[in-house]
Amino acid sequence: MRSRQPAVAATLSAVDHVYLDYNATTPLDPGILAALQEVQAAVFANPSSPHALGRRARCLLDDCRERVAAAWRAKPSEVAFTGSATESNNQAILGTARARRDRGRHLISSQVEHPSVLAPLAYLQQHEGFEVTLLPVDHQGRIAPSDLRQALRADTTLVSLQAANNEIGTLQPVDELGALCRERGVLFHVDAVQWFGKMRWSSIADFNADLVSCCAHKLHGPKGAGALYVRSPFRPHSLLHGGSQEEDRRAGTENLPAILGLTLAMEQFLSPPVFASESIMQGTRAIREFLVAVEGVVLMVEESLCLPNTVAVAVAGCDSLSLLAGLDLEGFCASSGSACSSGALQSSRVVRALGYSEDLAGSLVRLSLGRETSGEAIERLLRCLLPVIKRVQGARQPAVAGE
Repeated sequence: MRSRQPAVAATLSAVDHVYLDYNATTPLDPGILAALQEVQAAVFANPSSPHALGRRARCLLDDCRERVAAAWRAKPSEVAFTGSATESNNQAILGTARARRDRGRHLISSQVEHPSVLAPLAYLQQHEGFEVTLLPVDHQGRIAPSDLRQALRADTTLVSLQAANNEIGTLQPVDELGALCRERGVLFHVDAVQWFGKMRWSSIADFNADLVSCCAHKLHGPKGAGALYVRSPFRPHSLLHGGSQEEDRRAGTENLPAILGLTLAMEQFLSPPVFASESIMQGTRAIREFLVAVEGVVLMVEESLCLPNTVAVAVAGCDSLSLLAGLDLEGFCASSGSACSSGALQSSRVVRALGYSEDLAGSLVRLSLGRETSGEAIERLLRCLLPVIKRVQGARQPAVAGE
């Protein structure tokens, strides 16, 4: 019986869309895809199996760990592979809080963190007797080091903060924040998912952190692969139990092709950062210069404090879903912030934390560019933006009596 092939590729290829949602996920690099396919076919054995094929898989797994460590300038023993950025964040927060609960049950984060940070913190507070302090941010989304210093207590055991915000692109002074934590003997976790591949760096030590989360699919690697840097000799408690994989840090058979994809992404796209090319920065600058002159448009973060590929805007008299639908009809893929919370039909929690009104927070649109974004695509976008905004604003105007 002949198998039925899905018509997805044919359907999508018929639509001329420009992808401007690189902060949500990225196209899989063709070279990485070829390497994954080769490994899937040739090194399919379980790395925990003792036979020759299992040992071959184990060698590749160990090689990947050493290569990621080299890219980070860390020790191989400090690299723990996970299944996603969400798992890395949960491992860092839940595992650290539980491992150090005898020292204290006070945790610190901020009001603008990713849901995969705020949700485990809320769980610990609601179910395991922890106290959580969420730091405020300024009008650009930045955390003041003085606020962190004031929030630190004798029973604080973990601070968890983003290096770069996923919705609006704000860059945090994580090295300075981490130094404050280290002075007080408090472990510091950095969610660096949006940072990797976008900002220049020298090593994992730049974060001044004890734990750092990342994943592969944000920088042209595959979905289903993440990693957590854990500065030795600390060992957070495991979330998954059953096997002794990852040196007892994460039970479960390793997804070797995806781990190889993460490794290749780390080697190829961190230095220089793939999202900090001159063409990408020219594109975001052109969008900013255009939008700053449009009445009712608010740019969330100034260029010097934002990821180089990201422009986040709110538009008075509009709502996110209508703006995104209008852009989609014109052939542009954008988002209203976190892909993990999109579709929730609510205003942006991050924009509200910056001090903006509920209505303006409900109109957030994030444009995030990538290496495939052409100058022609930006020119086309600039021709469409104002008509889309005007249509949405006009549709939301109340009807005049008698008309």
